[in-house]
Amino acid sequence: MEKFDKTQNARIHSFETFGTVDGPGIRFVVFMQGCNLRCRYCHNRDTWDINSGEVISVNELVNKIEKYITYFKASNGGVTISGGEPLLQIDFLITLFKELKKLGIHTAIDTSGMVNITDKIKELISLTDLFLLDIKHINSEKCKELVGFSNEKELEFAKYLSSINKPMWIRQVLIPSITDEKEDLLELKKFIKSLSKIEKVEILKYHDMGQFKWEQMGYKYELDSIPNATDEDVSRVRKILEI
Repeated sequence: MEKFDKTQNARIHSFETFGTVDGPGIRFVVFMQGCNLRCRYCHNRDTWDINSGEVISVNELVNKIEKYITYFKASNGGVTISGGEPLLQIDFLITLFKELKKLGIHTAIDTSGMVNITDKIKELISLTDLFLLDIKHINSEKCKELVGFSNEKELEFAKYLSSINKPMWIRQVLIPSITDEKEDLLELKKFIKSLSKIEKVEILKYHDMGQFKWEQMGYKYELDSIPNATDEDVSRVRKILEI
């Protein structure tokens, strides 16, 4: 395994230079390599391996991002770090976000929040303007079955963000028959209402477009019997959540 300074370098899966869905305005989206979860519906199965991807330095990445500052300012956009699970490479993100703050660039992180709230996590949170927090499942046992881990850490992460009034978008993938049970949705609504600084709640439609990646890599796609979510499914869920 290649050795490098993790405060200055990270493994990156890919970039999106004109993202419009992962935070406000036009976003430069960085998809980090590596994930500790094993989501059965993952459409980026190739991001899981922490030892894959391209090694890129903070300076290289900042140079790429600076080209888009005009678009950020015009649209109230910025940079979103996604994954994989970006918080696995926290030392790099702290260094990167310090540089982006010097440039006045809005920062966002798309994360499951399934990490311990350490001093480093708190430092990164202080440098982050917005969190896109993906609540995998409000029911802990169902969450464990779906992604390999119970939901205690991600719910505690949300509560911590709320306690310091950090802006959040709450996201959940609508997977028919898995995350759309009325009882669970009512619990999710109750949890969301207990949080502060929720700027948006997004229901993301499950789709099976990532199935080919699983099969291409030699893995069986576990949700091949689950239908794609529809607009009607989303409308029903939004009504229950009152959003």
